[in-house]
Amino acid sequence: MQHLPEMSEIKLLGSAASPFVNRVQFVLNLKSMDYEFIDENLTCKSELLLTSNPLLKKVPVLLHANKAPICESLIIIEYLDEIQPNIHKILPTDPSDRAYNRFWAHYIDYKFTPMYLELRRAQGKDVKEAVKHKIIKGSQLLEEAFVKFSKGEGYFGGRDIGYLDVVLGCFLGLTNIIEKDNEFKVFDEVRTPKLAEWEKRIWLHEAIKGDIPGEETLMNLMLLKCKSS
Repeated sequence: MQHLPEMSEIKLLGSAASPFVNRVQFVLNLKSMDYEFIDENLTCKSELLLTSNPLLKKVPVLLHANKAPICESLIIIEYLDEIQPNIHKILPTDPSDRAYNRFWAHYIDYKFTPMYLELRRAQGKDVKEAVKHKIIKGSQLLEEAFVKFSKGEGYFGGRDIGYLDVVLGCFLGLTNIIEKDNEFKVFDEVRTPKLAEWEKRIWLHEAIKGDIPGEETLMNLMLLKCKSS
């Protein structure tokens, strides 16, 4: 990884199973930024995590030199984009385009991917089918957004990975588990052909494939979430 002296002393508090931590890792990789990863045990949180994020007590947290800790994955990746704008900029420069990107990021985090956990908790065939139908409808909305943002290229960001590619791409490991457990495709080649092709590209991208956690790691995270809610 390229060494950038001005970006030294970056530490990331996180868990390898967390998609929100993974998205920060993706951006650090895309920007070739050196960092130290501090693995947190989320069942027994460290004093460093509790003092760095006393309000929410969760990962990820970015520590950069002597600055105040930065929390929340979307805030962190925008911060990284601002301090290192000349290497793989992930947010578009146009204010309107940035606003639309942030809108869809909010949809992914607070509307779409929470349905994965809803499906995992659902009891009974009819209830599960209803949640699957909602996920399919959501994926079709994301397909429409992809067509708009990609402008005929391979990523939400156009020719290469951008903000929404990182935001949605970090959930691909969980997407695979949901698909396998429930025998359906979230991004289907018939309903969402553009996203089906996009998914293949993301899995192969050098900056991302090494930090998408394996199935066992993600299953442990899903079990922890189910028990804690």
